[in-house]
Amino acid sequence: MRYKLFFSLLLVFSAFGCTSPKQMPYSTPVLRGNAGLQSGPMLGYVDMREVLIWVQTKSESAVQIEYWDSEKTDLKYESNIARTEAMHGFTAKCIADQVQPGRTYNYQVLINGGPVQLPYPTTFKTQPLWQYRTDPPAFSVAAGSCTYVNEPEYDRPGKPYGSEYGIFTNIAAQKPDLMLWLGDNYYYREPDWNTRTGMLHRATHTRSLPEMQPLLAAAHHYAIWDDHDFGPNDADGTFIHKDMAWEVFRDFWGNPTFGLQEQKGCTSYFRYADVDFFLLDNRYFRTPNHCKTCPEPTEMGREQREWFLSALAESTAPFKMVAIGGQVVSDNEMHETYANLYKAERDTILARIEREGIKGVVFLTGDRHFTELSAVKNAAGNWVYDLTASSLTAGSFTNAGTAVKNTLRVEGTAVDRHNFAMLRFSGPRKERQLEMKVYDTNGQEIWTKTIAPDGTLK
Repeated sequence: MRYKLFFSLLLVFSAFGCTSPKQMPYSTPVLRGNAGLQSGPMLGYVDMREVLIWVQTKSESAVQIEYWDSEKTDLKYESNIARTEAMHGFTAKCIADQVQPGRTYNYQVLINGGPVQLPYPTTFKTQPLWQYRTDPPAFSVAAGSCTYVNEPEYDRPGKPYGSEYGIFTNIAAQKPDLMLWLGDNYYYREPDWNTRTGMLHRATHTRSLPEMQPLLAAAHHYAIWDDHDFGPNDADGTFIHKDMAWEVFRDFWGNPTFGLQEQKGCTSYFRYADVDFFLLDNRYFRTPNHCKTCPEPTEMGREQREWFLSALAESTAPFKMVAIGGQVVSDNEMHETYANLYKAERDTILARIEREGIKGVVFLTGDRHFTELSAVKNAAGNWVYDLTASSLTAGSFTNAGTAVKNTLRVEGTAVDRHNFAMLRFSGPRKERQLEMKVYDTNGQEIWTKTIAPDGTLK
């Protein structure tokens, strides 16, 4: 195979203190297989003919993915060979581009020619070609926000802010097809946000959490950011290092795109089965929260907002899932909710959804360190929902159910402890429904709600 020749030449060159195409120091060891693995593998985006697999190594390495159809084990395929570099946190993105729709594949990571052996399954399934043939497939999505992993030497003094990392084991036990990370996916500390070294350290430290690894390898992961994985607390578009934060975010996630057209940011979009997912950016273009003379206070920025609203109106999906860092529908006027800081833009968004007669809009949000479901029926007779899922491991807002006044909250949905959400889409093509379940850190169900095909809540 091609990779065997490549890696043989790599080892020969390294014996003389260099590698191709980039020279390595004489002291840099060539770490193969498990010895070279820092974190991952993690599955990124998935389509019918292409899948992204992300890997992080401990030093400059050559990474490749070997994969095969689970029912045709005698025929193996190879991804591109990706070289990891310190500038990009030793991260690699490999593309499996010899796949067919609706097939299950096993895969293995090769680091400098050495296979990585893992104690859990490494498989992926491509999206099926169902259009004009069958009803769309049922599928499930895990969702959550606010992942804080303690590192005492850099954390603030006092009680540790992160806990109950076993939640990731229980998310994996649900066997989601996808996972949506809804922001604050790692928490920059004071030593982190002013340098690339600090940002790479924080992203690496969180991504290397042992409890997270089986989940990374089994579901396809998509992400947006919020303030803590963008910059300092409540950071906005004036953050001087936002381009550097964008580069690190791009290195550590496997989204299909990272920004709208020529703009930067975490904006993206994908379709899974018959459902549209909009990944929006509430930080890169954000005006300062308390700017009294800003001409147009905004979270999204004009161009992103207009693209989103136009794309939303054009969508034919039964459900339009909109991931954004902060709450949209809630009318609570606290902290960084839309209703508190950007009322005019919130009104614009909800009014356009109403005027266009758009059905099936569900915002997926994080940030608040508690979970709740908000719902509003507009004058066109259509329901708009906002499922806030927070937090995974960061500190919880322990009395949110009583302290936070939100008249649009669905009764009984406030959760003030660590939790995650599971979204399950099912039903015939013209009668799709969305079941939403919230689980605690131990995997115990807390509540269930279902959005029926007519948009009402059951």
